Amino acid sequence: MNNIQQSKYIDREKSWLTFNARVLQEAADESVPLLDRLRFLGIFSNNLDEFFRVRYAAIRRMRFENVDSEKILGGISAETLLKEITEIVIEQQSESLRILSEIEQKLEKENIFILNEKQISKEQELFIRDFFIQTVSPAIVTIMLNDLDKFPLLKDTSGYLAIKLVMQQEKNDVEVTKEVRYAVVEIPSTVNRFVVLPTNSEKQYIILLDDVIRLNLNYIFNIFNYESISAHMIKITRDAQLEFDSDLSKSFIEKISDSVKERRVGEPVRFVYDQAIGKDTLAFLLERMHIDSSDSIIPGGRYHNRRDYMNFPNLGRYDLLYKKNPPVAIPDLNMEGSILEKIRHKDYLLNAPYQSFSYIIKFLREAALDPKVISIKITLYRLAKNSQIISSLINAAKNGKKVTVQIELQARFDEASNISYAEQMQTEGIHLIFGIKGLKVHSKICYIERIEDTKIRRYGFISTGNFNENSAKVYTDVTLFTSNTPILKDVSKVFDFFEINYKVHRYKHLFVSPHYTRSKFIKLIDREIMNALSGKEAYIKLKMNSVSDFKMIDKLYEASHAGVKIQMIIRGICCLIPGKKGLSENIEAISIVDNYLEHSRVYIFSNNNNPEIYISSADFMTRNIDARVEVTCPIYDEDIKTELLETFDIGWKANVKARLQSENLKNEYRKIAGEKPFRAQLEMYHYYKEKMEAATQKNKITEIKES
Repeated sequence: MNNIQQSKYIDREKSWLTFNARVLQEAADESVPLLDRLRFLGIFSNNLDEFFRVRYAAIRRMRFENVDSEKILGGISAETLLKEITEIVIEQQSESLRILSEIEQKLEKENIFILNEKQISKEQELFIRDFFIQTVSPAIVTIMLNDLDKFPLLKDTSGYLAIKLVMQQEKNDVEVTKEVRYAVVEIPSTVNRFVVLPTNSEKQYIILLDDVIRLNLNYIFNIFNYESISAHMIKITRDAQLEFDSDLSKSFIEKISDSVKERRVGEPVRFVYDQAIGKDTLAFLLERMHIDSSDSIIPGGRYHNRRDYMNFPNLGRYDLLYKKNPPVAIPDLNMEGSILEKIRHKDYLLNAPYQSFSYIIKFLREAALDPKVISIKITLYRLAKNSQIISSLINAAKNGKKVTVQIELQARFDEASNISYAEQMQTEGIHLIFGIKGLKVHSKICYIERIEDTKIRRYGFISTGNFNENSAKVYTDVTLFTSNTPILKDVSKVFDFFEINYKVHRYKHLFVSPHYTRSKFIKLIDREIMNALSGKEAYIKLKMNSVSDFKMIDKLYEASHAGVKIQMIIRGICCLIPGKKGLSENIEAISIVDNYLEHSRVYIFSNNNNPEIYISSADFMTRNIDARVEVTCPIYDEDIKTELLETFDIGWKANVKARLQSENLKNEYRKIAGEKPFRAQLEMYHYYKEKMEAATQKNKITEIKES
């Protein structure tokens, strides 16, 4: 790829790291409540772990498999990209440590103190020692390393203390060199990382589990005659790619299960260590673990696995957290009445978490009990722990409904959970579909059939997000409830495709990947291009998580060149360069990172001032378009069209938590001259609250008139 071509796109991995830097900006933002700043630090760390397990690992494999990585990666070699990623991550990690130190100082002003083992009082020490003996010690795994032929397998979900014991010399020992022994102590994941210490004052104290163990090292190693002992934290990240064997006698569940187990022995791709560790200890570990300069070796601080800060105890200090806005109801869709009866007459849109995800649970629970409902079909990708979705489906099966579930066993890092749910559902007689070879099923659809007046009536919902009641509290997603027969006939065809993969269906309304999504979107963009060239109104408004498919980017560049005005709200990866002279003057792109994770996908096309609007499970990424089963659904209800146009515009007005997507990857905050501060997520909540209040007032007036 020459320099002219290369300058058309932003590198995907660097763009992702820039997104994670926006998360880190939230941790640094003094306007964010202190305990939420810690949560953002945890999210930043968790994101980085997954990045190394997936993306960094994939690029590393390219390097060792001797493929043409420059062609795949857009003009940069795998080796060079790995080095650049490591440099960026080291800088970000250093910044995260600075931010953590700043937050801890501010917490102290709020009488919250995070202590280490050298800062505790005698009373606290007594509590910690008892807590260690009663709770921590039984869960600890300690491994002595010197005499092992093979280095033990370290899990990438755990943190470890690397222990160095300098042994005392025997009196008759004439050797000058003292014996050194090494060990690792796994920090138990079954015990809360943050131990709240008892207090008799207004001050509140916390000690990390790591330091509880440090304080009690002698309890662990008292059988050794040592003169000094030290402990420094290390952490390893492994390649998370699943490898499948070809044993035909194994079921698909067995193959996935075995592959998930094998993941724990994946190649190390990142090694993070406390930079205060001794050089000899570090050298011993790297040599025995066969980690070299081709892996990402990152110096860090005293504590790793900072993803645990996502679960930092609130200590009852709700004044140090974002105020929780209770989800509002959907106007005219009463949870106490029949949802199916309402949907029979009109489409409804749910925008979570501004509105309650409970409508989806209510829909399924009603279908499970309704004697007229004969079948339920649904796709599942990521599920909550103790999922109410699963409970509702099992309830439906027990009530004699024919329940069909397409569950994606290869949903990354949710494989074990989905396997467990699949086994539960199989036991209850639910018909399971385990996907299509070579394709992940990422669509979010549900379809039910109900007997009404001796005929089958269809109901269902189509969503941009997972049917997960936990993530629905923090992920923004839209779900369409509908009884529109033409749309639901297409949804039924998608389920037919799951059952008979070789038959490619024709869809009259839905765009379904991998067969039609690309061509359908290109056709819509082409129409805007033709309208712009004809002097008609032409615009495109896109809201999605990521855009990285070069062909779709090129088509948007073409539209921009033709005069189509394009507004893009892209939370994460953006390989498109907006606002570049001669390439994309008519494209603007922002990213909103705030208290909620922006996750909905909404596509709006002017159509000469007669907007066509779609919601989708797919981003403009090659995997979504060509390698997954995704569903994009048109919006026909005029009220919902208006709602989606208005909510897009609310997001587009953002000037508080919005950053400019740009070629320089600087994450500059968007500022609009003369505009008052406008925080889109807060304004979105007010928008839905006002809609509900207006609907309530209208109903009251109607009741008064009727009475």
